[in-house]
Amino acid sequence: MSGEAQLEALLEIINSSARQAIAEYKKSSSDVPTINSTELHPLDAASDTVKLRKAIRLLEGACQQLCASLAPPQHTIVNLAQSHDWACFRIVLCKRIVDVLENFPGGLHVNELSKYTGLRGPNLARVLRPLASKGCFTEVAKDVFANNRLSLVIKSTSNTGIFTRMMTQDAPKGADTLFETLSDPKYAKSSDTGNASIPYAIEHTWTTGEFFNTLPSDDFHKAMVGSGEALGMLSVLHNYPWNDVNSVCDIGSSIGTFSIPLAKTYPHLKIINQDLGDVVTKARDVWQKEAPEALADGRIDFVALNFLEEAPVAGQDVYYLRQIIHDWPDASASVILRNVRKAMAPHSRVLIHDYVATGANRSDAKPTGLDVAPEPMLPNFGAGNTRLYQQDLIMWIVHDAKERTLEDSISLAKDAGLRFEKVYDLGQTAVLEFTAA
Repeated sequence: MSGEAQLEALLEIINSSARQAIAEYKKSSSDVPTINSTELHPLDAASDTVKLRKAIRLLEGACQQLCASLAPPQHTIVNLAQSHDWACFRIVLCKRIVDVLENFPGGLHVNELSKYTGLRGPNLARVLRPLASKGCFTEVAKDVFANNRLSLVIKSTSNTGIFTRMMTQDAPKGADTLFETLSDPKYAKSSDTGNASIPYAIEHTWTTGEFFNTLPSDDFHKAMVGSGEALGMLSVLHNYPWNDVNSVCDIGSSIGTFSIPLAKTYPHLKIINQDLGDVVTKARDVWQKEAPEALADGRIDFVALNFLEEAPVAGQDVYYLRQIIHDWPDASASVILRNVRKAMAPHSRVLIHDYVATGANRSDAKPTGLDVAPEPMLPNFGAGNTRLYQQDLIMWIVHDAKERTLEDSISLAKDAGLRFEKVYDLGQTAVLEFTAA
């Protein structure tokens, strides 16, 4: 395919995927969102968004690839290296600027906004304008900013806002010392969470899993809900045969991030929430508020579990691990899966719900059940999957862990006595299904 033919093919993918996305929005509303929208779209809160996410994955990947092809290389490289949007987001979140602007739907001049934040007006403009230039906030007049659809999701009380704040205040500290940890013999050859980049940056040696104890528990649990919202992880509710299942053990269940929606969608299921003791105690209160009928009907049990030291409740149909395995280096991840294997009955299934990393080389793209981008796109969708690779860096920086390839996960599971059965591609994340070997 000639260079010009490749660019024309990318243009066609951009056009068709954008039209697919528009069609998905129109299914739930006659209105299609733009950066000028001042309210959330009904689809923004939907649980099944696989079709939309797959269209956006194509759109973002093809757009970036087209720009990288046509722009001067110096332009593209400096754009990639010179992004400090995270610093702007941290200021917005720490000063609750979205919350302030909610009281001024017509917008607020930065000099007036200064009275609510304690920051100088000209500096606020320099913080907000880069974000508005990418569609988050609207500059309705010079130095006058208002909320829009994007900024509304990072309100201080929103789950996505709490997750974004956590990403902008913790990960950058470790990212700044990633090179040093690669160069330091003690850290470079380690696969211990205590030797990740963040403890190096703050000159503190962590014990296994200590990072989780450094965060306010309420914020952490809400941030995990926000992460799931950003990734569309509840799409698994509609893309796995739950009607064929009677019992589910949610391992590392938090406060019911997944299991509460699961119980509401499939009231026939018997569910067990398993996490550390203080977490399941908190979870019971959350269930009483959000799903009291499941408690009243006896459809949910809470059982404390340290998955690094003991096996979960035995004999369940499904053992579900959502964003658990990616938090741990291979040695610890293997321990978790071995403990799950001890609990399994012959009919049991293990579902690992995480990102699945893939390469950017088409010759390595083999039939696996995971989607492969059409040519001439990069087979891994390029920028359409950019968060996967950014999240892999975060796992490395925070936990000395990683997002795994399908081959990585199959190998890890095989060593724990599990056999790979199937992959469910949900557009950003994927669910890997295993049985007892």
